[in-house]
Amino acid sequence: MAPMLSRRTVLRGCGTAIALPLLEAMMPEADAASSAAESSAAVPASVPLRMAFLYSPNGMHMADWTPAETGSVYKLPPTLEPLKGLQGDFSVLTGLAHRKANANGDGGGDHARAMTTFLTGVQARKTAGADIHAGVSIDQLAARQLGKRTRLPSLEIGADGGGRSGSCDSGYSCAYSSTISWRSETQPVPKETDPELIFERLFENGLPHETEAARARRNSLQKSIIDFALEDAGRLGKELGAGDKRKLDEYLSAVRELERRIERAAKENREGGAKLGMKKPEATPSDFGAHLRLLADLLVLAFQTDSTRVSTLVFANEGSNRSYAAIDVPEGHHDLSHHGNDAEKQAKIQRINRFHVEQFAYFVGKLKAAREGDKTLLDRCMIVYGSGIADGNRHQHEDLPMILAGGGAGTLQPGRHVRFDKGTPATNLYLSLLDRAGVKLPRLGDSTGRLSDI
Repeated sequence: MAPMLSRRTVLRGCGTAIALPLLEAMMPEADAASSAAESSAAVPASVPLRMAFLYSPNGMHMADWTPAETGSVYKLPPTLEPLKGLQGDFSVLTGLAHRKANANGDGGGDHARAMTTFLTGVQARKTAGADIHAGVSIDQLAARQLGKRTRLPSLEIGADGGGRSGSCDSGYSCAYSSTISWRSETQPVPKETDPELIFERLFENGLPHETEAARARRNSLQKSIIDFALEDAGRLGKELGAGDKRKLDEYLSAVRELERRIERAAKENREGGAKLGMKKPEATPSDFGAHLRLLADLLVLAFQTDSTRVSTLVFANEGSNRSYAAIDVPEGHHDLSHHGNDAEKQAKIQRINRFHVEQFAYFVGKLKAAREGDKTLLDRCMIVYGSGIADGNRHQHEDLPMILAGGGAGTLQPGRHVRFDKGTPATNLYLSLLDRAGVKLPRLGDSTGRLSDI
Protein backbone atom coordinates (compact mmCIF):
# COMPACT_ATOMS: atom_id res chain seq x y z
CA MET A 1 0.00 0.00 0.00
CA ALA A 2 1.29 3.44 -0.93
CA PRO A 3 1.99 5.76 2.01
CA MET A 4 -0.66 8.34 2.82
CA LEU A 5 0.15 11.81 1.51
CA SER A 6 -0.20 14.99 3.53
CA ARG A 7 -2.99 17.37 2.43
CA ARG A 8 -0.22 20.02 2.33
CA THR A 9 1.89 18.21 -0.29
CA VAL A 10 3.16 20.62 -2.94
CA LEU A 11 5.21 20.40 -6.13
CA ARG A 12 8.25 22.67 -6.10
CA GLY A 13 10.46 24.20 -8.76
CA CYS A 14 12.05 27.57 -9.59
CA GLY A 15 10.44 29.68 -6.91
CA THR A 16 7.07 27.98 -7.15
CA ALA A 17 5.04 25.79 -4.82
CA ILE A 18 2.10 24.15 -6.58
CA ALA A 19 -0.50 23.07 -4.05
CA LEU A 20 -2.48 19.99 -5.01
CA PRO A 21 -6.18 19.16 -4.97
CA LEU A 22 -7.45 16.43 -2.64
CA LEU A 23 -6.21 13.06 -3.91
CA GLU A 24 -7.31 9.60 -2.83
CA ALA A 25 -3.90 9.12 -1.20
CA MET A 26 -4.75 12.01 1.13
CA MET A 27 -8.28 10.92 1.95
CA PRO A 28 -8.56 8.20 4.64
CA GLU A 29 -8.45 10.54 7.64
CA ALA A 30 -10.42 13.29 5.90
CA ASP A 31 -13.16 10.89 4.79
CA ALA A 32 -13.69 9.53 8.29
CA ALA A 33 -14.20 13.03 9.66
CA SER A 34 -16.24 14.09 6.67
CA SER A 35 -18.80 11.30 6.76
CA ALA A 36 -19.46 11.85 10.44
CA ALA A 37 -19.63 15.62 10.26
CA GLU A 38 -21.27 16.94 7.15
CA SER A 39 -24.80 17.02 8.47
CA SER A 40 -24.08 18.93 11.67
CA ALA A 41 -24.83 22.63 12.15
CA ALA A 42 -21.17 23.49 12.63
CA VAL A 43 -18.62 21.83 10.36
CA PRO A 44 -15.45 20.50 12.09
CA ALA A 45 -12.05 21.86 11.12
CA SER A 46 -11.18 18.59 9.36
CA VAL A 47 -13.79 19.32 6.69
CA PRO A 48 -12.63 22.17 4.40
CA LEU A 49 -15.61 24.54 4.29
CA ARG A 50 -15.17 27.55 1.98
CA MET A 51 -16.92 30.92 1.92
CA ALA A 52 -17.03 33.42 -0.96
CA PHE A 53 -18.91 36.66 -1.44
CA LEU A 54 -19.52 37.98 -4.96
CA TYR A 55 -20.81 41.48 -5.60
CA SER A 56 -22.57 43.15 -8.53
CA PRO A 57 -23.06 46.95 -8.39
CA ASN A 58 -25.93 49.37 -9.03
CA GLY A 59 -28.75 47.04 -8.09
CA MET A 60 -31.01 45.00 -10.38
CA HIS A 61 -34.17 45.29 -12.40
CA MET A 62 -36.01 43.39 -9.68
CA ALA A 63 -39.07 42.48 -11.78
CA ASP A 64 -36.86 40.17 -13.83
CA TRP A 65 -34.90 38.90 -10.82
CA THR A 66 -37.45 37.82 -8.21
CA PRO A 67 -39.26 34.47 -8.72
CA ALA A 68 -43.04 34.58 -8.42
CA GLU A 69 -43.29 31.32 -6.47
CA THR A 70 -41.58 30.28 -3.25
CA GLY A 71 -40.38 26.84 -2.22
CA SER A 72 -38.53 24.23 -4.27
CA VAL A 73 -40.83 24.39 -7.30
CA TYR A 74 -40.45 27.78 -8.91
CA LYS A 75 -39.73 29.21 -12.33
CA LEU A 76 -36.51 31.07 -12.84
CA PRO A 77 -37.17 34.66 -13.96
CA PRO A 78 -35.33 35.96 -17.05
CA THR A 79 -32.28 37.35 -15.23
CA LEU A 80 -31.65 34.07 -13.41
CA GLU A 81 -32.16 31.80 -16.43
CA PRO A 82 -28.39 31.29 -16.93
CA LEU A 83 -28.51 29.30 -13.67
CA LYS A 84 -31.10 26.84 -14.98
CA GLY A 85 -28.79 23.82 -14.98
CA LEU A 86 -27.76 24.61 -11.41
CA GLN A 87 -31.19 25.31 -9.90
CA GLY A 88 -30.79 22.60 -7.29
CA ASP A 89 -27.50 24.10 -6.11
CA PHE A 90 -28.58 27.53 -4.92
CA SER A 91 -31.42 29.36 -3.21
CA VAL A 92 -32.83 32.79 -3.98
CA LEU A 93 -33.29 34.73 -0.75
CA THR A 94 -35.88 37.53 -0.81
CA GLY A 95 -36.71 40.06 1.91
CA LEU A 96 -33.20 40.70 3.25
CA ALA A 97 -32.15 44.30 3.87
CA HIS A 98 -29.19 46.49 4.75
CA ARG A 99 -30.74 49.30 6.78
CA LYS A 100 -27.34 50.84 7.49
CA ALA A 101 -26.98 51.52 3.77
CA ASN A 102 -29.92 53.93 4.01
CA ALA A 103 -29.16 57.63 4.51
CA ASN A 104 -30.16 57.61 8.18
CA GLY A 105 -29.60 61.35 8.24
CA ASP A 106 -26.43 61.36 6.11
CA GLY A 107 -27.98 62.43 2.80
CA GLY A 108 -26.69 61.16 -0.56
CA GLY A 109 -24.08 58.46 -1.00
CA ASP A 110 -26.13 55.28 -1.40
CA HIS A 111 -23.58 53.62 -3.65
CA ALA A 112 -20.72 54.11 -1.21
CA ARG A 113 -22.84 52.92 1.70
CA ALA A 114 -24.16 49.95 -0.27
CA MET A 115 -20.77 48.38 -0.87
CA THR A 116 -19.31 49.18 2.56
CA THR A 117 -22.38 47.90 4.40
CA PHE A 118 -22.81 44.77 2.28
CA LEU A 119 -20.53 42.55 4.38
CA THR A 120 -20.32 44.65 7.54
CA GLY A 121 -23.87 45.71 8.37
CA VAL A 122 -22.38 48.97 9.65
CA GLN A 123 -23.06 52.55 8.53
CA ALA A 124 -20.01 54.12 6.91
CA ARG A 125 -18.82 57.39 8.40
CA LYS A 126 -19.50 60.13 5.86
CA THR A 127 -16.11 61.54 5.01
CA ALA A 128 -13.95 62.10 1.96
CA GLY A 129 -10.84 62.32 4.12
CA ALA A 130 -8.55 59.83 5.79
CA ASP A 131 -10.85 59.30 8.79
CA ILE A 132 -12.82 56.49 7.16
CA HIS A 133 -14.71 54.22 9.53
CA ALA A 134 -16.99 51.23 8.97
CA GLY A 135 -17.00 47.74 10.49
CA VAL A 136 -15.23 44.40 10.22
CA SER A 137 -16.66 42.39 7.31
CA ILE A 138 -17.89 38.81 7.56
CA ASP A 139 -15.13 37.49 5.30
CA GLN A 140 -12.43 38.89 7.57
CA LEU A 141 -14.19 37.58 10.68
CA ALA A 142 -14.21 34.14 9.07
CA ALA A 143 -10.59 34.51 7.95
CA ARG A 144 -9.43 35.10 11.52
CA GLN A 145 -10.30 31.47 12.25
CA LEU A 146 -10.40 29.62 8.93
CA GLY A 147 -7.29 31.44 7.72
CA LYS A 148 -5.18 29.72 10.37
CA ARG A 149 -5.52 26.50 8.37
CA THR A 150 -4.47 27.81 4.95
CA ARG A 151 -1.48 29.56 3.37
CA LEU A 152 -3.58 32.61 2.49
CA PRO A 153 -6.01 33.71 5.22
CA SER A 154 -8.27 35.29 2.58
CA LEU A 155 -8.22 36.35 -1.06
CA GLU A 156 -9.70 39.68 -2.20
CA ILE A 157 -10.07 40.04 -5.96
CA GLY A 158 -12.11 42.06 -8.44
CA ALA A 159 -12.29 43.55 -11.90
CA ASP A 160 -11.97 47.18 -10.74
CA GLY A 161 -9.24 48.65 -8.58
CA GLY A 162 -9.80 51.56 -6.23
CA GLY A 163 -8.15 54.06 -3.98
CA ARG A 164 -8.48 55.33 -0.44
CA SER A 165 -8.39 59.02 -1.26
CA GLY A 166 -10.79 61.49 -2.85
CA SER A 167 -14.56 61.75 -2.92
CA CYS A 168 -16.38 59.27 -5.15
CA ASP A 169 -20.00 59.55 -4.03
CA SER A 170 -21.65 62.59 -2.45
CA GLY A 171 -18.88 63.29 0.03
CA TYR A 172 -17.94 59.68 0.73
CA SER A 173 -14.36 58.49 0.32
CA CYS A 174 -13.53 56.40 -2.73
CA ALA A 175 -12.49 53.68 -0.27
CA TYR A 176 -16.16 53.04 0.49
CA SER A 177 -17.41 52.55 -3.08
CA SER A 178 -14.45 50.38 -4.09
CA THR A 179 -14.02 48.16 -1.02
CA ILE A 180 -16.18 45.29 0.16
CA SER A 181 -13.75 43.73 2.63
CA TRP A 182 -12.75 45.43 5.90
CA ARG A 183 -10.07 43.99 8.19
CA SER A 184 -10.84 46.50 10.92
CA GLU A 185 -13.16 49.46 11.37
CA THR A 186 -10.57 51.72 9.72
CA GLN A 187 -8.70 49.30 7.44
CA PRO A 188 -10.27 48.43 4.09
CA VAL A 189 -8.66 45.50 2.26
CA PRO A 190 -7.73 46.40 -1.34
CA LYS A 191 -8.65 44.07 -4.20
CA GLU A 192 -6.17 42.50 -6.58
CA THR A 193 -7.34 42.86 -10.19
CA ASP A 194 -4.43 41.47 -12.22
CA PRO A 195 -4.87 37.72 -12.89
CA GLU A 196 -1.12 37.31 -13.39
CA LEU A 197 -0.34 38.67 -9.93
CA ILE A 198 -3.08 36.52 -8.36
CA PHE A 199 -1.68 33.46 -10.16
CA GLU A 200 1.83 34.21 -8.88
CA ARG A 201 0.48 34.72 -5.37
CA LEU A 202 -1.19 31.31 -5.44
CA PHE A 203 1.96 29.55 -6.61
CA GLU A 204 4.80 31.48 -5.03
CA ASN A 205 6.92 29.53 -2.58
CA GLY A 206 6.80 32.18 0.12
CA LEU A 207 10.52 32.97 0.13
CA PRO A 208 11.21 36.73 0.15
CA HIS A 209 12.45 38.26 -3.12
CA GLU A 210 12.54 34.91 -4.93
CA THR A 211 9.24 35.06 -6.80
CA GLU A 212 10.15 38.00 -9.04
CA ALA A 213 13.51 36.45 -9.92
CA ALA A 214 11.88 33.08 -10.57
CA ARG A 215 9.31 34.71 -12.85
CA ALA A 216 12.07 36.47 -14.78
CA ARG A 217 13.93 33.20 -15.21
CA ARG A 218 10.82 31.37 -16.41
CA ASN A 219 10.06 34.16 -18.85
CA SER A 220 13.62 34.19 -20.21
CA LEU A 221 13.42 30.44 -20.82
CA GLN A 222 9.82 30.71 -22.06
CA LYS A 223 8.74 28.02 -19.63
CA SER A 224 5.62 27.47 -17.58
CA ILE A 225 5.63 26.99 -13.82
CA ILE A 226 4.49 23.46 -14.63
CA ASP A 227 7.69 22.83 -16.61
CA PHE A 228 9.77 23.56 -13.53
CA ALA A 229 7.62 21.33 -11.35
CA LEU A 230 7.47 18.32 -13.71
CA GLU A 231 10.44 16.60 -12.09
CA ASP A 232 8.75 16.80 -8.70
CA ALA A 233 5.47 15.71 -10.30
CA GLY A 234 7.21 12.69 -11.81
CA ARG A 235 8.57 11.70 -8.41
CA LEU A 236 5.15 12.04 -6.83
CA GLY A 237 3.49 10.12 -9.65
CA LYS A 238 5.46 6.99 -8.71
CA GLU A 239 3.73 7.03 -5.31
CA LEU A 240 0.17 7.40 -6.65
CA GLY A 241 -2.47 4.99 -7.83
CA ALA A 242 -3.89 5.13 -11.35
CA GLY A 243 -6.87 7.29 -10.37
CA ASP A 244 -4.69 9.84 -8.57
CA LYS A 245 -2.20 9.93 -11.46
CA ARG A 246 -5.04 10.76 -13.85
CA LYS A 247 -6.39 13.43 -11.48
CA LEU A 248 -2.91 14.94 -11.07
CA ASP A 249 -2.41 15.08 -14.85
CA GLU A 250 -5.82 16.71 -15.34
CA TYR A 251 -5.10 19.24 -12.60
CA LEU A 252 -1.67 20.20 -13.95
CA SER A 253 -3.15 20.52 -17.45
CA ALA A 254 -5.84 22.86 -16.08
CA VAL A 255 -3.23 24.97 -14.29
CA ARG A 256 -1.13 25.16 -17.46
CA GLU A 257 -4.16 26.19 -19.53
CA LEU A 258 -5.05 28.91 -17.04
CA GLU A 259 -1.47 30.16 -17.12
CA ARG A 260 -1.58 30.25 -20.94
CA ARG A 261 -4.82 32.24 -20.91
CA ILE A 262 -3.19 34.79 -18.62
CA GLU A 263 -0.11 34.91 -20.86
CA ARG A 264 -2.29 35.45 -23.94
CA ALA A 265 -4.02 38.35 -22.23
CA ALA A 266 -0.65 39.87 -21.33
CA LYS A 267 0.59 39.47 -24.91
CA GLU A 268 -2.55 41.03 -26.38
CA ASN A 269 -2.25 43.97 -24.01
CA ARG A 270 1.42 44.51 -24.79
CA GLU A 271 0.76 44.39 -28.53
CA GLY A 272 -2.29 46.61 -28.24
CA GLY A 273 -0.41 49.06 -26.06
CA ALA A 274 2.47 49.21 -28.52
CA LYS A 275 0.09 50.10 -31.36
CA LEU A 276 -1.42 52.89 -29.28
CA GLY A 277 1.93 54.10 -28.01
CA MET A 278 1.04 53.26 -24.42
CA LYS A 279 1.52 50.54 -21.85
CA LYS A 280 -1.56 48.56 -20.82
CA PRO A 281 -1.95 46.41 -17.69
CA GLU A 282 0.13 43.27 -18.04
CA ALA A 283 -2.40 40.48 -17.83
CA THR A 284 -5.87 41.98 -17.55
CA PRO A 285 -7.94 40.94 -20.58
CA SER A 286 -9.54 43.78 -22.49
CA ASP A 287 -12.72 41.71 -22.69
CA PHE A 288 -14.61 42.21 -19.42
CA GLY A 289 -16.25 38.78 -19.45
CA ALA A 290 -12.90 37.09 -20.06
CA HIS A 291 -11.46 39.04 -17.12
CA LEU A 292 -14.26 37.90 -14.78
CA ARG A 293 -13.93 34.28 -15.91
CA LEU A 294 -10.18 34.33 -15.29
CA LEU A 295 -10.80 35.66 -11.78
CA ALA A 296 -13.43 32.95 -11.23
CA ASP A 297 -11.03 30.23 -12.40
CA LEU A 298 -8.33 31.52 -10.07
CA LEU A 299 -10.75 31.51 -7.15
CA VAL A 300 -11.81 27.93 -7.92
CA LEU A 301 -8.14 26.96 -8.04
CA ALA A 302 -7.50 28.68 -4.70
CA PHE A 303 -10.35 26.70 -3.11
CA GLN A 304 -9.47 23.45 -4.86
CA THR A 305 -5.90 23.53 -3.54
CA ASP A 306 -7.01 24.72 -0.10
CA SER A 307 -4.78 27.78 -0.52
CA THR A 308 -7.56 29.79 1.11
CA ARG A 309 -11.08 29.13 2.36
CA VAL A 310 -12.35 32.71 2.33
CA SER A 311 -12.63 35.11 -0.60
CA THR A 312 -14.44 38.09 -2.08
CA LEU A 313 -14.92 38.77 -5.79
CA VAL A 314 -16.26 42.15 -6.88
CA PHE A 315 -17.50 42.32 -10.48
CA ALA A 316 -17.31 46.13 -10.55
CA ASN A 317 -17.10 48.95 -8.04
CA GLU A 318 -20.32 50.44 -6.73
CA GLY A 319 -21.55 53.29 -8.92
CA SER A 320 -19.58 51.88 -11.88
CA ASN A 321 -20.49 53.50 -15.17
CA ARG A 322 -18.85 50.80 -17.27
CA SER A 323 -20.14 50.37 -20.80
CA TYR A 324 -21.31 46.92 -21.89
CA ALA A 325 -20.98 47.36 -25.65
CA ALA A 326 -20.13 43.66 -26.04
CA ILE A 327 -23.74 42.82 -25.14
CA ASP A 328 -25.15 45.76 -27.13
CA VAL A 329 -25.41 48.11 -24.16
CA PRO A 330 -23.06 51.00 -24.99
CA GLU A 331 -24.44 53.28 -22.28
CA GLY A 332 -22.91 53.52 -18.83
CA HIS A 333 -24.21 51.08 -16.21
CA HIS A 334 -24.80 53.68 -13.47
CA ASP A 335 -26.52 56.08 -15.84
CA LEU A 336 -28.89 53.34 -16.98
CA SER A 337 -29.65 52.29 -13.40
CA HIS A 338 -31.40 55.65 -12.97
CA HIS A 339 -33.90 54.59 -15.61
CA GLY A 340 -36.87 56.69 -14.46
CA ASN A 341 -39.10 53.69 -15.29
CA ASP A 342 -38.17 53.99 -18.96
CA ALA A 343 -38.85 50.52 -20.42
CA GLU A 344 -35.94 50.62 -22.87
CA LYS A 345 -33.45 51.52 -20.14
CA GLN A 346 -34.89 48.84 -17.85
CA ALA A 347 -34.41 46.26 -20.59
CA LYS A 348 -30.75 47.26 -20.90
CA ILE A 349 -30.24 47.08 -17.15
CA GLN A 350 -31.75 43.60 -17.21
CA ARG A 351 -29.29 42.64 -19.95
CA ILE A 352 -26.38 43.78 -17.76
CA ASN A 353 -27.83 41.95 -14.75
CA ARG A 354 -28.17 38.77 -16.79
CA PHE A 355 -24.59 39.10 -18.06
CA HIS A 356 -23.38 39.26 -14.47
CA VAL A 357 -25.47 36.21 -13.55
CA GLU A 358 -23.87 34.37 -16.48
CA GLN A 359 -20.47 34.99 -14.91
CA PHE A 360 -21.76 33.82 -11.55
CA ALA A 361 -23.19 30.67 -13.18
CA TYR A 362 -19.79 30.02 -14.76
CA PHE A 363 -18.14 30.18 -11.33
CA VAL A 364 -20.71 27.95 -9.62
CA GLY A 365 -20.52 25.49 -12.50
CA LYS A 366 -16.75 25.23 -12.15
CA LEU A 367 -17.10 24.56 -8.42
CA LYS A 368 -19.63 21.83 -9.14
CA ALA A 369 -17.37 20.22 -11.74
CA ALA A 370 -14.42 19.99 -9.34
CA ARG A 371 -14.44 16.76 -7.32
CA GLU A 372 -13.17 16.49 -3.75
CA GLY A 373 -13.31 12.89 -2.67
CA ASP A 374 -16.91 11.74 -2.97
CA LYS A 375 -18.17 15.33 -2.92
CA THR A 376 -17.93 18.32 -5.24
CA LEU A 377 -16.17 21.52 -4.30
CA LEU A 378 -19.56 23.24 -4.42
CA ASP A 379 -20.89 20.80 -1.81
CA ARG A 380 -18.34 22.24 0.61
CA CYS A 381 -18.89 25.89 -0.21
CA MET A 382 -21.17 28.70 0.96
CA ILE A 383 -21.33 31.29 -1.83
CA VAL A 384 -23.24 34.57 -1.49
CA TYR A 385 -23.99 36.59 -4.62
CA GLY A 386 -25.84 39.88 -4.64
CA SER A 387 -25.86 43.64 -4.40
CA GLY A 388 -26.25 46.23 -1.67
CA ILE A 389 -28.91 47.94 -3.79
CA ALA A 390 -32.16 46.44 -5.06
CA ASP A 391 -33.78 48.92 -7.48
CA GLY A 392 -30.99 51.22 -8.65
CA ASN A 393 -33.44 53.89 -9.70
CA ARG A 394 -34.69 54.32 -6.12
CA HIS A 395 -31.46 53.40 -4.34
CA GLN A 396 -33.48 50.82 -2.42
CA HIS A 397 -31.67 48.76 0.24
CA GLU A 398 -34.46 46.31 1.14
CA ASP A 399 -35.67 43.21 -0.70
CA LEU A 400 -32.08 42.89 -1.87
CA PRO A 401 -31.14 40.57 -4.74
CA MET A 402 -29.39 37.74 -2.89
CA ILE A 403 -28.41 34.19 -3.82
CA LEU A 404 -26.89 31.56 -1.54
CA ALA A 405 -25.17 28.73 -3.42
CA GLY A 406 -23.47 25.54 -2.30
CA GLY A 407 -24.16 22.80 0.19
CA GLY A 408 -22.26 24.18 3.16
CA ALA A 409 -20.84 20.68 3.79
CA GLY A 410 -24.37 19.36 4.26
CA THR A 411 -25.64 22.22 6.42
CA LEU A 412 -27.52 24.18 3.71
CA GLN A 413 -30.72 23.32 1.83
CA PRO A 414 -30.27 24.73 -1.68
CA GLY A 415 -32.76 24.56 -4.54
CA ARG A 416 -35.43 26.95 -3.22
CA HIS A 417 -36.81 30.46 -3.29
CA VAL A 418 -37.14 31.56 0.33
CA ARG A 419 -39.01 34.73 1.24
CA PHE A 420 -38.16 36.23 4.63
CA ASP A 421 -40.04 38.97 6.42
CA LYS A 422 -39.40 42.27 4.70
CA GLY A 423 -36.58 44.17 6.37
CA THR A 424 -34.83 41.09 7.81
CA PRO A 425 -31.16 42.12 8.25
CA ALA A 426 -28.84 40.45 5.76
CA THR A 427 -26.40 40.18 8.66
CA ASN A 428 -28.73 37.54 10.16
CA LEU A 429 -27.78 35.39 7.16
CA TYR A 430 -24.10 36.05 7.75
CA LEU A 431 -24.29 35.05 11.42
CA SER A 432 -25.90 31.79 10.30
CA LEU A 433 -23.05 31.14 7.85
CA LEU A 434 -20.41 31.96 10.46
CA ASP A 435 -22.05 29.44 12.81
CA ARG A 436 -21.52 26.74 10.19
CA ALA A 437 -17.89 27.77 9.83
CA GLY A 438 -17.41 27.42 13.57
CA VAL A 439 -17.12 31.18 14.14
CA LYS A 440 -19.50 32.05 16.99
CA LEU A 441 -20.44 35.72 17.41
CA PRO A 442 -23.26 37.23 19.46
CA ARG A 443 -24.03 39.72 16.68
CA LEU A 444 -22.72 41.27 13.47
CA GLY A 445 -23.47 44.85 12.49
CA ASP A 446 -27.21 45.42 12.69
CA SER A 447 -28.12 41.75 13.12
CA THR A 448 -31.16 40.79 15.20
CA GLY A 449 -30.75 37.01 15.22
CA ARG A 450 -30.08 34.11 12.87
CA LEU A 451 -31.87 32.62 9.88
CA SER A 452 -33.11 29.08 10.36
CA ASP A 453 -34.52 28.39 6.89
CA ILE A 454 -31.44 28.35 4.68
